[in-house]
Amino acid sequence: MSPLSIIQVSHLQKSFDSLKVLKDISFNVEKNDVVAVIGPSGSGKSTMLRCLVHLEEADGGSIRINGDYLVQDGQYPPLKKIREITAKMGMVFQHFNLFPHLSVKDNLQLAPRLTQKPSANKLQERTEVLLEKVGLLDKINDYPNQLSGGQKQRVAIARALMLQPEILLFDEPTSALDPELTGEVLKVIRELAEEQMTMIVVTHEMDFAKQVANKVIFMDNGRIVQEGNPEEVLENSTIARTKQFISGLHR
Repeated sequence: MSPLSIIQVSHLQKSFDSLKVLKDISFNVEKNDVVAVIGPSGSGKSTMLRCLVHLEEADGGSIRINGDYLVQDGQYPPLKKIREITAKMGMVFQHFNLFPHLSVKDNLQLAPRLTQKPSANKLQERTEVLLEKVGLLDKINDYPNQLSGGQKQRVAIARALMLQPEILLFDEPTSALDPELTGEVLKVIRELAEEQMTMIVVTHEMDFAKQVANKVIFMDNGRIVQEGNPEEVLENSTIARTKQFISGLHR
């Protein structure tokens, strides 16, 4: 493990009943990396991401976050330790997962209120700074049903940042959006990359992967087929399965 590795995954496995979804996944993420994870539907990308934040339990293998084992050879530490490790990560989902009965402000403030208990002033200040960052300060008192899909996703990103995570995980953050709304969400992720936020982004947006990621992982059928810089994987791959997948996207 390099001293800079903030995430180290080795031989990760996960099955749902008899279906093996993750067969043997190993990769490292260095601090400040932006890793794009690509691959066909059903290749295990979302399951892998969910294992990193303990939304799914792995059946085997190990995950280390910043030197601490979230799971080691399929064995988990006590729940308190799991919470401590996963608190270093924020997750942004495909379908936003905002609470419909809470205002934008309350959606952002709920988790820090429960876990970090900052002062009301600090909380308000952080809320305003992050909504400003995603261009939605004027929506602070709105409810999710008053927002477009792109706005909801930007609120979801601001909410993930409220806990000041070291790592952000995105599960297909634009796949539920119309094309014209995709750009506004990718712009926010691009700005986070410029600020050197460590991120793993499961995405179908190849242009985004080319421009913003410094590493691309191509998954298929529960395995990592290829890993490298965007040029190697997306433009000059010598691996038949990768080439087939990429050419299929351009049809």
